[in-house]
Amino acid sequence: MLEKVTATRYITPLREGGSLPGLVEADDLGTYVMKFTGAGQGRKTLVAEVICGQLGRRLGLRVPELVGLELDPVIGLGEPDEEVQDLLKASGGLNLGMDYLPGSLGFDPLAFEVGAAEAGRVVWFDALINNVDRSWRNPNLLVWHGELWLIDHGATMIWHHNWPGARQSAAKPYDASDHVLAPFGPDIAAAAAELAPLVTEELLTEVAADVPDEWLVDEPGFDSADALRRAYVEVLLERARTVTEGITLGAPTKDKPSQAPEWLAARLHRKAVK
Repeated sequence: MLEKVTATRYITPLREGGSLPGLVEADDLGTYVMKFTGAGQGRKTLVAEVICGQLGRRLGLRVPELVGLELDPVIGLGEPDEEVQDLLKASGGLNLGMDYLPGSLGFDPLAFEVGAAEAGRVVWFDALINNVDRSWRNPNLLVWHGELWLIDHGATMIWHHNWPGARQSAAKPYDASDHVLAPFGPDIAAAAAELAPLVTEELLTEVAADVPDEWLVDEPGFDSADALRRAYVEVLLERARTVTEGITLGAPTKDKPSQAPEWLAARLHRKAVK
């Protein structure tokens, strides 16, 4: 299970995302980006954050540490924004915390170079979890101490919003043409050879066990939290076996290695030939 800490001070809301996460301090002296159970996207967003974030970490990708954050809504009484007050009131109890990376910068594909091997690992991982939110419009990548970090996995595993059709949905190909790292020539084959054998039933079971029971209860069609965890394991395990063949990056050409915007692809190409 996730380590659990208690939020002791609400610092400020972070308005970059639609779920309105907040920056908080906790009783372990750490600073975290808190994502709330009471946010409009619901608790499945937090389930996705845990399963995909922990899986990414176990596969060797850089994902900030995740913790369970206990919240007493009273700590936000000094926050003047009514929307934030309502969010805090609706989120008493266990929420999700992501380790804050002070001084990190949002990823800029024109300012930070990514090698084909690393780009391949990220694209393959995003295909596995069906991440629809790592495009050039919204990279959800940070650069910290000169290294690439993956954040915000709430918009993944879209099949878990409709479990009766989950297996069919999860079997669909992954179009990475819009992926922010597509212009860097990701080596998908090498990534698959490295990562796919690591995605075992044992690993996925351990990752799913990190999701708190209270975020899994009352799911239609499942009689227990463990039964729902098992469903995540089965779908991801099957997808790991088949996803590589379904990854598409668009039709590359000399001047346009992906379906990224022409301004991005062209400038990346000019940098490469200098």
